[in-house]
Amino acid sequence: MHKSSAWPLALVYAGLIVYASLFPFTGWRDQGVMPWFFLAAPLPKYWTGFDVVANLLGYMPLGFFLVLSALRTGRARFALRLGLTTASLLSLLMESLQVYLPNRVPSNLDLMLNMAGGALGAVSAWSLEKLGVLQRWSRFRAQWFVADARGGLVLLALWPLALLFPTSIPLGLGQVFERLHAKLVDMLAGTPFLDWLPLPEPQVQALWPAVEWLCVVLGLLIPCLLGFCIIRQVSRRAWFLLWVCFFAVWASALSAALSVGPEHAWAWLSAPVKAALMSALVLAVLLLWVPRRASAALALLALGVHLSLLNQTSVNPYFEQTLFLWEQGRFIRFHGLVQWLGWLWPFAALVYLLSLLWDKESQN
Repeated sequence: MHKSSAWPLALVYAGLIVYASLFPFTGWRDQGVMPWFFLAAPLPKYWTGFDVVANLLGYMPLGFFLVLSALRTGRARFALRLGLTTASLLSLLMESLQVYLPNRVPSNLDLMLNMAGGALGAVSAWSLEKLGVLQRWSRFRAQWFVADARGGLVLLALWPLALLFPTSIPLGLGQVFERLHAKLVDMLAGTPFLDWLPLPEPQVQALWPAVEWLCVVLGLLIPCLLGFCIIRQVSRRAWFLLWVCFFAVWASALSAALSVGPEHAWAWLSAPVKAALMSALVLAVLLLWVPRRASAALALLALGVHLSLLNQTSVNPYFEQTLFLWEQGRFIRFHGLVQWLGWLWPFAALVYLLSLLWDKESQN
């Protein structure tokens, strides 16, 4: 038995499913019916291919990570039952709670698709274990990463998914100040506590081109340094660097395609952004030989500067319109899965890096 990064990934994904299923969390009301009435209702007459795929694939990672975590921690006897039962019960709970939300419609078809997705994910993990694929991954992990790399691996696995949420600046995760302030104003409206809330600083404005360039550079450099914290060998760090660049470009292009259409998938990749990405790549190559603890310190510094710069700029109206598109219609589930990742990933990385620097065993 040993620690597995699948456990935290399963917990994070379950939390995202809860958010996606109950968003926007407003207008709760009692309709005078049992919360599980939809189980005996006829199958919906109208559905789209997107709904089927979203509900089926949405629960596959949950079933996969639950079974994987059980297998990797010596609980193989209960692995399949854990994945199937947990995914099914979570889906039943979410559909039942949607009865009390005016903007959500519980569906027995959604429940069946969620259960099927969870079962597919669970069986996939079980099959990979039986085929020996997971053992090969364990050997690969032992060769590439330090012994206690679980937190870093979880963060790196979630980073491309976090990039799918639209950002006002490419790779600019963690721009939360303006929205957080607006949410607090709404929550405190009509109370004396509103007077205690500080007003936004007048200097919050669009970033200068040089500062925007720096934000893109830091946005790519941060995951590179995070990986250097858990990878010792320089040659493997170089391969990891290439994969980070690939996922950064791929995820940003996919986000643009989902937001404004496939024909605009590369609109974000302007000449200044290309220059910033190349600069970040050069800097990352120069840092390949930096020790793990120094990498953590540099990543922590880069995160602090990055978050400070991003949260000193206002969100422009065009970006607000993009967010509105994500928060409506068919993106409502996908929006819930990645919005909080895009907001909170940098702060989770901040906590992880602080823990590395605090741990005396990560000196080398």
